[in-house]
Amino acid sequence: MAEPAMAETDIVDGIPPVSIATSMPADGDPTGSRRWLAQHGITYGLVYTGEALGNASGGIRRGNLYQGKLEAFAAVDFGKFAGWQGLSFFGNAFQIHRTAGMRGEHFNSLITISNIEAVPSTRLSELWLEQKLFDDRFGFRFGQLAADAEFFISDYSRMFLSSDWPTITGANLPSGGPAYPLATPGVRWRFDPDKNWSALVAVFNGDPGEQGTVNTTGTNFRINDPPLLMGEVQYRHNQGKDDSGLAGIYRLGGWHHFGEFHDHRYGTDGLSLASPLSNGIARRIRGNSGIYGVIDQQIYRPVNGGPDSGIGIFSRISASPSDSSHINFFFDGGIVFSSMIPGRPNDKFGASFIYANISNHARAFDRDLIFHSGNGQPVRDYEMTIELSYQAQIKPGWTLQPTFQYVTHPGGHISDPDRPERPIKNGAIFGVRTTIAY
Repeated sequence: MAEPAMAETDIVDGIPPVSIATSMPADGDPTGSRRWLAQHGITYGLVYTGEALGNASGGIRRGNLYQGKLEAFAAVDFGKFAGWQGLSFFGNAFQIHRTAGMRGEHFNSLITISNIEAVPSTRLSELWLEQKLFDDRFGFRFGQLAADAEFFISDYSRMFLSSDWPTITGANLPSGGPAYPLATPGVRWRFDPDKNWSALVAVFNGDPGEQGTVNTTGTNFRINDPPLLMGEVQYRHNQGKDDSGLAGIYRLGGWHHFGEFHDHRYGTDGLSLASPLSNGIARRIRGNSGIYGVIDQQIYRPVNGGPDSGIGIFSRISASPSDSSHINFFFDGGIVFSSMIPGRPNDKFGASFIYANISNHARAFDRDLIFHSGNGQPVRDYEMTIELSYQAQIKPGWTLQPTFQYVTHPGGHISDPDRPERPIKNGAIFGVRTTIAY
């Protein structure tokens, strides 16, 4: 089966990234122990991501910050290690430092500003076993899983700082769903009938626990919450290095959470929650769902170039019910240029945008609140960001990435805490990220 395209310093589906060790004396392995372990099916490594970001205008406060994430991972191929063909193990953990500031303290935004943002902590992430059968056409994975490792992702979007678990799932699922930095117990089945088609189905514990108060170390292993069901069908073509046609990957999926959700406008008495006559108890809704589609399409492929070279465009689109959802529509997209600069074959640059629409029920609640209180305030509508980014390879396994983002309608056009009658101002963010994999 074709492996997914990935950035040099990404860990995708348990596959380790390109390492800076290849540029070090003795490949960074003077004793040969790392090479010996790899020959016996055991790989391990570290990936450090650090970045400096500055809010140049807008938001609720201006200023600069440095934030970082150190990821440690280990993988075992039991076919090489113990002769058990098709069985593999993967685990990773994070040390996250100073990573809640720009999004939470500077903008109160819904859309990710940096995909390493999280509550500072040292935590376990994924921890799973997978058994592949029938010439690797069927796979069964179980353990502590993160949905954003396989579902609702775009390969071409990986280079952008704002590329993350989509805002619509993060805002609508309990605790943001099983996505970075949270994972939760689950089971995933995958079927690859041929090199072009894949089908994935997974069942997760539906609430990984809020990362700052409930699941602070990633070791809650919750199993009693209502489940989250996800499914996705994928079609890919021209993914081989020797293929000459334009590469593409298309994904169609959906999810359903079996728990209870609250109506964003109406109470159990049928009145608006903003009404002074309301009992203040939100109407309960059984379950919440979403559908989505993802496109990664190469539009220019250089001679002898791979599926991740040349020019590629991507987009994700998703919708959820308005009454039970904070975000009812999500749309993002962008363009990436890879291997396009003479003498810089491993550099990438591109532009992206993300749009998240506030649900109709949430907007109506704001209007009801203005009507009943008589106080002027913004009505939530949408949030949108754009990003321009250049990823330069310093050495294999080490990249440096200057970036610019502009945030429109932070928080979906919510009130400024200091001036509630006005919305938080749009803002511009400048920054630079470095990522080193060993």
